[in-house]
Formats: sequence, structure tokens, C-alpha cells
Amino acid sequence: MRGLTRRLLYAGPRLERYNMLWNIAGSFCYALASMVLSVFVMRMAGEEEGGIFSFGFSTLGQQLFIVAYFGIRPFQITDGKGEYSFGDYLCHRRLTCLAALAGGGAFLGLMLMLGRYDGHKAFVLFLLVCYKVIDGFADVYESEFQRQGSLYLTGKSNFFRAVLSVCACLGLLGLTGDLTAACLGAVCAQTAGVFLFNLDVIRALPDVAWQRRRGAVPGLFRSTAFLFASVFLDFYIFSSAKYAIDRYMSDADSGYFNLIFMPTSVIYMVANFIIRPFLTRLTALWDGKRISDFKRELLKLSLMVGGLTVLAAGAAFILGKWILTVVELVLGAGYGGSLNRYWMDFALIVLGGGFYALANLMYYALVIARRQRAIFTVYAAGAGIAWLISRPMVESLGIHGAAVCYLLLMAGLTLGFGIWTLMVCGREERKNADYGG
Repeated sequence: MRGLTRRLLYAGPRLERYNMLWNIAGSFCYALASMVLSVFVMRMAGEEEGGIFSFGFSTLGQQLFIVAYFGIRPFQITDGKGEYSFGDYLCHRRLTCLAALAGGGAFLGLMLMLGRYDGHKAFVLFLLVCYKVIDGFADVYESEFQRQGSLYLTGKSNFFRAVLSVCACLGLLGLTGDLTAACLGAVCAQTAGVFLFNLDVIRALPDVAWQRRRGAVPGLFRSTAFLFASVFLDFYIFSSAKYAIDRYMSDADSGYFNLIFMPTSVIYMVANFIIRPFLTRLTALWDGKRISDFKRELLKLSLMVGGLTVLAAGAAFILGKWILTVVELVLGAGYGGSLNRYWMDFALIVLGGGFYALANLMYYALVIARRQRAIFTVYAAGAGIAWLISRPMVESLGIHGAAVCYLLLMAGLTLGFGIWTLMVCGREERKNADYGG
């Protein structure tokens, strides 16, 4: 174990490049795991089982991941002044993970009582909730790695945990043909990955503050309550069309929509390659009251993400039919034509994913500025609109309505966050000018 820990640590002279390379590898593998699992579970277990898995892994499980995660990662990694110790963050995360498990169990129990889910679907979904909650627990360690300047450890954790979990899940599904056994294997692999690549590794870092300050955890809940509510609403907005499909269409439809939805993960991942390494610099610029430089850096990042969006959306409109035909071939016999007819919806979702990446850049800017109320205001408005439009659009237009709904909501988030970011920067510049800053 200690030998593995030593190999995971790195103290070379090119730390920044090492951080970036492992962040890319880890983020890519983490996002690819969802796509690989969604495609191959549907191929190996059938469209109904595949639909249950996709909904549990990428929607319900991810919603409960948000409860465990509590929206706190941007707060923790930008806590450069050490307002809270790692011990504070760890204690906080244990409580949020317990809350996520309880919330998942309560929701699935309610669905069973109402007759919307049978016992098999509810149990598979609960296992996937457990998988995602463990992922949320690992995040507190990975956030600390980044706060300590060791982003490469976060990348390594994401990379190796994803590989371990995918191999366990698909290996057991191939051996047993049973989705429940496969999900149970994935949970066990995820747990082993946290012990190997998070719990043991962090103890080898020299500057981690393990002590807990009295009253810090309640203070941390108060400081991040708006962030949690915002991120929870964010994911609801992001997934409202998926929830509507799960409620009003079949499990197979849910699986197909999740397949054409997969590129959003790639766009978000690539955007994070661009954004994450700059977060500490943006924090330093804001804390140093260098607002003009802060805005210039944001504009540069926005242009990069915007360029990525144009390229991705253009490729989707031109190559969408071909890409979906390839996915059908991977799914196997019997799936011909099942995805190809959704090529326009696929392109709209890719465009929406680009808007979501831009919205998240502005979200990070507002987190750095500690404008939690502004963030919550945008998400509360977006959640209200999502609740109003997702059901009628899915009921009337099916998967096409879900794709258009997603695009409209992501464009709205980008507009809302963009306006607030400009307002906050303008106010800060005027404040500095008044004080001769």
C-alpha cells in the first residue's frame, strides 16, 4: 500500500504540466466511463435494463451525488486563506453523504409505494445511488488535493477509480447476465478505489490540516447552503427533461435519450480542461482586487469555450447521423435505426452542452466572488421554468421536445449568469475606484 502511495505522489519540477496532463486523463476517463457503461449495459442487458441503468447512473444517482457533494468543491478549492481545515470539510462531507443515502432511500421507497417502480428497478437504482454517494465522498479528498496544488492526484484518482469500476461492472454483467450483480460489483470496486487512491494517499501530503475547529462544520453549512441549493437546482434543470421521460415515457426511451445526451459530458469535460487550471489564478486576481485582469481572463476563457461549442455543434449537425449509426453498430443487431432518427435532437443537445459549459464558467466566477445569493437567484428562476416546460414538451413532442427543452434551459442559464457576472464585476470596480483601489 505504501509503495502504491509513493508512486502516486509526484514532486517534480514541471508540476503544472503534470497537473494538467493527469487532470485531462482523469476527467476524460471519468466522463468516458459513463458513456462506455451506458452503451455496453444496453448492448449486454437489453434496452429496458439499459434504460434503468442509464437513468440511475446519470440522473437519479447524480442528483444524490449533488446532495453528498453539497456544491462545495469550488468553495473548498478556492479557500486559499484556509478559512476551513480539511478536517472540517471531511466531517461536513460525512454528514452530507449520510443525508444523500437517506434521501435516495426515501425517494425510492415512495416510488415503490406509489407503484411507479417495481422492486428490481428500485434496488438497482439504490445501488447506483450508493455508487454515486461514494463518488461524492471521494470528492472531498480530491478537492483537497487540488487545494494543496496537487491536481494530478485528483486526476489519478478519477482515472483509476473509473477503470476499476467499469471493469468490475461489465465483467460481472458478462459473467452473470444480471444487472443487480453488476451494479453491486461496481459499488464494491468504487469503495476499494476510494481506499486505494484517496484515503491512503492524502496522509502522505505534508500540509493537510486534519484538526477540526469548534463550530466550523455548522459554519460551513451556513457558508455553503446557497451553493448546495444552487447546485441541486442546477442538476434538476440539467436533468428535468430526463425526469420527464422517466415519468411519461418508457425505460427504453430513457435509455435512448441518455445515449444521445452523452456528448454533453464530453463538452463539459473538455471545458473543464480549460477552466479548472485557471481557477486558482482567477481567485488570486479577485482577492488581489485586480478586477480588470479578472475580466480579461474570463473573456479569454469564454472565447475558448465558445470556440469549442461552435466546433462541437457544427460537427454534430454535419456528422450526427454518421455518429449515431456507429453507436447503433456498437449496440449490436436489433438497434438499427433506433438512434439515427434523433440526429437533429443530438445536435441540439450538443449545442445546449456548450451553453452549459459557458454557464459553469460564469458560475465559477460568481463562486470566487462569493456571490452565492446571485447564483441561487439564477438557478431558482431556471428550476421554476424547467418545472413548467419539461412535462408539456416531453408529453407533446417526446424526445424532440426533451432536446429543445434542454437547449432553451441551458441558453437561459448562460444569459442569467453572464448578466450577473458583468454586474458583480462592475460593482467591484466602482467600489475600488471609490476607495482609490
